[in-house]
Amino acid sequence: MYDYDGRTGYEPISDVDRKEFHEQGFLLLRGVLTEEHRAALEQAVDRIHGRATATGNTGADGSLHLLGFLERDHLFGDLLTHPVTFPYVWGLLGWNIYTHHHHLDVTPPAREPERPYWGWHQDGYRQNSDPETLDPAVPRPMFSLKVAYVLSDLTETGRGATKIIPGSQVRNSLPRPDDVSAHHPDPAGTVEITAEPGDAFVFDRRLWHSRSTNRSAITRKMLFVGYTYRWIRPLDDLHVDREGPWWAARTPVQRQLLGDGKHTANYWGINWDGHVDDDIPLRQELKHRGLLDRRIPWLR
Repeated sequence: MYDYDGRTGYEPISDVDRKEFHEQGFLLLRGVLTEEHRAALEQAVDRIHGRATATGNTGADGSLHLLGFLERDHLFGDLLTHPVTFPYVWGLLGWNIYTHHHHLDVTPPAREPERPYWGWHQDGYRQNSDPETLDPAVPRPMFSLKVAYVLSDLTETGRGATKIIPGSQVRNSLPRPDDVSAHHPDPAGTVEITAEPGDAFVFDRRLWHSRSTNRSAITRKMLFVGYTYRWIRPLDDLHVDREGPWWAARTPVQRQLLGDGKHTANYWGINWDGHVDDDIPLRQELKHRGLLDRRIPWLR
């Protein structure tokens, strides 16, 4: 629907990008969305925010944090395999994946001075406890990542952008002040992600990050799409009508990314005989294109 110079979403990422992601925990991708595409996504976000406002389903400040938003518009569904960002998804996670979590965020300018809060966290909830060893020096597994699409102008700090600590994904804990009712400086190494409308960033769920207060006159608008392994249960409560037009318009790979599978063993990447299932759509696509790579464990 939108012209991305012939890119398919199956161009492999470079070893340099993979190394930077593993070292820093994120990648900032410039100019991911064409202006026409970005504007259409923003209009869709504005429609949803307008309906939420009319029905009293925003925060008192007009903010919106909407989980499971993909089915709200065909444009959102197509983000699952965006031709620029999708190579980073399968290139960093592999082929046995789907989206378990996605959210739409609208953050208007703050109406009052910033109140003290401690927002630093790693994503994943129990993924940060259940698989952990008793050795704090051993990092937790990544398990999932997110692609964040920037729809509004975040070129200056103070516009409610995400704050991160590059490289912190290998740290299982972050010192927390004893009294979080008072203001505290950000942890050492904090960076607020500044980005142009149409940029995107990909980040490891373990990367320590925090929201920030929007002290500007610009409303922040973001779309986040998370991906994890198919043997992990979904986080968002999805209500996809598999008989309706939205589902009919999804490709086999997109349907996999929405949780489709032939049977329970299929979610573990295998058939009932215990062998790898080469018919899993994303694996099949990568194999057809010669993109499976035995040097990289998750692309074998």
